[in-house]
Amino acid sequence: MVQNSFFSEIHGNFGFGCMRLPMNGDKVDYEEFTRMVDAFIDAGFNYFDTAHGYIGGLSELAVADCLSKRYDRSKFLLTDKLTDPYFKKQEDIRPFFESQLKACGVEYFDFYLMHAQDRNNYKKFKECKAYETAYEFKKEGKIRHLGLSFHDKAEILDMILTEHPEIEVVQIQFNYLDYDDASIESKKVYDVCVKHNKPVIVMEPVKGGSLVNLPKEADDILKGLNGGSNASYAVRFAASFDQMTMVLSGMSNMEQMNDNISAMKDFKALDEKEMDALSHVRAIFRGLNLIPCTSCRYCIEENECPMGIRIPDMFSCKNQQEAFHDWNSSMYYETAVTSGGHGKASDCIKCGKCEKVCPQHLPIRELLEEVAKTFDR
Repeated sequence: MVQNSFFSEIHGNFGFGCMRLPMNGDKVDYEEFTRMVDAFIDAGFNYFDTAHGYIGGLSELAVADCLSKRYDRSKFLLTDKLTDPYFKKQEDIRPFFESQLKACGVEYFDFYLMHAQDRNNYKKFKECKAYETAYEFKKEGKIRHLGLSFHDKAEILDMILTEHPEIEVVQIQFNYLDYDDASIESKKVYDVCVKHNKPVIVMEPVKGGSLVNLPKEADDILKGLNGGSNASYAVRFAASFDQMTMVLSGMSNMEQMNDNISAMKDFKALDEKEMDALSHVRAIFRGLNLIPCTSCRYCIEENECPMGIRIPDMFSCKNQQEAFHDWNSSMYYETAVTSGGHGKASDCIKCGKCEKVCPQHLPIRELLEEVAKTFDR
């Protein structure tokens, strides 16, 4: 892992991603989140990451109440993002940015990222001069570092970084399952960051939790190492590459927080035996033909499905059945995923809104047809 000489104010190599916070019904559980914030800072870490669309706008507000209002500003670093759905023209960007500062209860962001850049929304960011506008915020002292988060092929990132050398840091999806995946190109994207000498922040190191509860054959391989948890191997894998500045983890309870702290406080890169074990786990996953959804929920939070279909939950049910032959997945589909007026997979009208915002570029409409064949009988 790269030393923090790039950003000496970052403490440690582990960041708190605030996309999957502890919930109490449809509200953030402030008591639990506060305990997690305190444990994180007490362990010596200080980097927090949020975005306006996270938890339908609740993430920024929770950060204000549980972090910003409780700690001196010098004690933490905060990242926020400029996200596609929240501006239509350049003139919209500044008022949106100011509203984010207010929501988070801060006067500046340490990092501000052009969010979820890909070949499609990058065109809009260019037309609206989003990069130039954000750079003005930096000149005004309202952000300290300008970066981007990325979800596309390596060649697109190479183009963006060539056109915008002022970018200081790149946030990418990187985990052992996606490492050499042809559709996500994690390794190739990482190599582009190395080429442009950009420090890297990792998101989705546990692939939305998919690398925690493993199929038995894969689980047995990691248990045979007689070491950490499944999640800890995933997080340490992401942190074991030279250009990595930090690994983000979205945590929803203290158990996850404590597990990640134990893996990252006294960080050790994976050894050859551990790397080999993860290669075997990756091979097992490839044989299962699972849907590579990370449950980021962009498809339903930033671009609400007109039929109220809980797309990530449906994909989770499908994967549970494929990986574990879990009969409970059918019951969960009926009682939790499609209850309360939410649509079934077969209710999809194929409008395609979900696919336009999916960071994984999944053929969601086709996949919902497969879910319907399995559960909508």
